[in-house]
Amino acid sequence: MPTEPLEHLDVLIIGAGLSGIGAGCHLMADSPGKSFAILEARASSGGTWDLFQYPGIRSDSDMFTLGYNFKPWTEAKAIADGPSILRYIRETAREHGVEERIRYEHRVVRAEWSSHEARWTVTAERADTGETVRLTCDFLFGCTGYYRYDEGYTPSFPGAERFAGEIVHPQHWPEGFDYGGKRVVVIGSGATAVTLVPSMADRAEHVTMLQRSPSYVMTLPARDPIADLLRRLLPAKTAYPIVRWKNVALSSLVFQVSRRAPRLMKRLIRKQVQRQLPEGYDVDTHFKPTYDPWDQRLCLVPNGDLFRAIRGGGASVVTDRIETFTERGLKLASGRELEADVIVTATGLNLLVVGGMEIAIDGREIDLSETVGYKGMMFSGVPNLAITLGYTNASWTLKGDLVAEYVCRLINHMDAHGFRVATPLAPAPGARTEPFIDLQSGYVLRSIEQLPKQGPHAPWRLHQNYARDVVMMRRGPLEDEGIAFSAAVAPAPPPRPEPLAVA
Repeated sequence: MPTEPLEHLDVLIIGAGLSGIGAGCHLMADSPGKSFAILEARASSGGTWDLFQYPGIRSDSDMFTLGYNFKPWTEAKAIADGPSILRYIRETAREHGVEERIRYEHRVVRAEWSSHEARWTVTAERADTGETVRLTCDFLFGCTGYYRYDEGYTPSFPGAERFAGEIVHPQHWPEGFDYGGKRVVVIGSGATAVTLVPSMADRAEHVTMLQRSPSYVMTLPARDPIADLLRRLLPAKTAYPIVRWKNVALSSLVFQVSRRAPRLMKRLIRKQVQRQLPEGYDVDTHFKPTYDPWDQRLCLVPNGDLFRAIRGGGASVVTDRIETFTERGLKLASGRELEADVIVTATGLNLLVVGGMEIAIDGREIDLSETVGYKGMMFSGVPNLAITLGYTNASWTLKGDLVAEYVCRLINHMDAHGFRVATPLAPAPGARTEPFIDLQSGYVLRSIEQLPKQGPHAPWRLHQNYARDVVMMRRGPLEDEGIAFSAAVAPAPPPRPEPLAVA
């Protein structure tokens, strides 16, 4: 009995978060006529901005660069709260006709490439019905982010089972959780911790940020005065790119100074921090990291809210190691005890490439850690597949827009020249390779072996440089030494011989 043909799409996008919605909008505008769908594992769109519900959730970069290049950010705050960002993403999806292309509760588990058919067969599991769905597509576009949505990282803390209070991970914040009047300890020193502490300090009895080692923390105005001025003087579509490029230049300057003159940047950050803390505060113990700026991401605090909470007495910082959890809180390596009613483990994320789906090519399983990245968005030996991986030193969406534009350029180029397959190539044998992400953050180092590699130079090098990527991805050649195009479909494999009958 013949099997029913699978639904076929020109492009299949995985993930309906900030990147996936943007990818769909770019396809509608730049590759009109292409059929596509977005498969989203969860029951709602928005990705990170729908998942995270902890107090004070906000952007850690300005919205003039975290926003899409085709939809100006019009709200007052440059550092925006999570609900505002979620509204912006969903509004974009509705305005551009992308919302109707999203298929919710479809978790992609496997993608298999057939060289003979020059297409992917994608398998997804539906959470709402329990059924397995299979589709085919010519091009697969992964917009899944880089971390596990269903599981945050929590170290194994000795004695945690003895603690009589509540232990919460920010990635799984309980709905309606009441911490009012309670003693809270937030374990961590990254972006999530510096967001949580001042946000909870207003209602909690006291909030303590317990860190094993400090991070670099910089203050940024919640509103951008230059942006406000330009938006008063110019139309939004004129002011937006000017502010966008101004902020790109500023963040690039901070990054370059951090890398080229780390001692200077250390002094500048320390002076800014010292000005905002009480006189005599032990800055070196609590806000002087052992690494150089931008070896890990800088933590940005709008209007210095973390320092304001410390000055006001509602929050404090303790730098020490945890010896064990106790019934009443935490015993530290120094012998000090921190009593707590609530302990928040802001201890990080678990990395996950392309949502954890399995990938196979002509029946051969692919381990992405053995591949080399091409232009920071494709993988050697893996045809017709791209992913969005945002910048580590700038807003995620700056890179997201460029990748989506490039994918559209690539698809249009293939159509114009009769190509069906675009396969990135590895650099020459023996070429030096390095980790795909050049950060020393714990969440990166824990998963470094799972990530692809990058080569010694372009197009295999992942540059953390927006201006350079604009030239390469928006205007650069599509055919170069790092990619092979093919018009022909590979011949079908010979049929397997029938097994001999056993007498």
